[in-house]
Amino acid sequence: MRGIHTLLRLFAAVIVAHLLCTTGAAEPAAAAGRIRKFLDPDNHTNNWAVLVCTSRFWFNYRHIANTLSMYRTVKRMGIPDSHIILMLADDVACNPRNCFPATVFDHPQKSTDLYGDNVEVDYRGYEVTVENFIRLLTGRVTANTPRNKRLLTDDKSNIFIYMTGHGGEDFLKFQDSEEINSYDIADAMQQMWEKQRYREILFVIDTCQANTMFSKFYAPNVLSIGSSAKGENSYSHYHDRDIGVSVIDRFTYYNLKFFESVDMSSKHTMADLIGTYNISLIHSTPGVRTDLFARELEKTYLSDFFGAVQEVELTAEPYPIGKHLV
Repeated sequence: MRGIHTLLRLFAAVIVAHLLCTTGAAEPAAAAGRIRKFLDPDNHTNNWAVLVCTSRFWFNYRHIANTLSMYRTVKRMGIPDSHIILMLADDVACNPRNCFPATVFDHPQKSTDLYGDNVEVDYRGYEVTVENFIRLLTGRVTANTPRNKRLLTDDKSNIFIYMTGHGGEDFLKFQDSEEINSYDIADAMQQMWEKQRYREILFVIDTCQANTMFSKFYAPNVLSIGSSAKGENSYSHYHDRDIGVSVIDRFTYYNLKFFESVDMSSKHTMADLIGTYNISLIHSTPGVRTDLFARELEKTYLSDFFGAVQEVELTAEPYPIGKHLV
């Protein structure tokens, strides 16, 4: 990956030199600045999302709804399916107990079908394992792994990782049969950093004692948010009497409520989102860890992780790059 960026910089240098030598105009100089900005290793060019529900069984319906609600939000904000890895440990939409077949809702009013016609699940059922999750993050997948099961990030990628399920102090259950602990994720992120697989990571987890899951992180440029402090539970929100189970968790619900007022061009920051957290509504104590994150939250736009808007510059006249380059 580093070799590719080196070649791009050399190519850009040739174009910049030609523009400045042949024209000497202000416009080519400005263009050269934009090229340098694009190739700056500190600048990020693409966003990815890894959304993980680790729970099986019908009574964990809300965890699937949590994840699908977050999936709907990142797609609405502009991240395409090609840059989303969706992992669902169960398929409640097709569960025989579901009296609304092929649907998943996060509200008793059932105004939005989260499953819908355009959901791409990349890891389903028993594919959602600790091993597959770690392999996905670190890029240690087998040669025959299809593209949709690969996290094809680079050193210019911002990654949003969302996890939900049943957990405790320093662990999160997978499939009710195995666990991932805080050390596992911490080591995986360090490997990602060493392999230049990200620029920044936003890690969000909704589970009991969630804040302990990022207590062991040590890789740089990671911003972490959890739903509950050590010794605290995370609580469900709406209960649907028709379906017979709770349909969303409180922490995820209030995050999504904020995002409903945000679009892909929003200037809202991470500080704005975190400022909405209300313990009396969430019923637990959300935690935020910023010591590994280089930027100020007030200067970190939500779109830096959730959006996918490319800057486009339109010109009325053809751009002068030289006849021998046309």
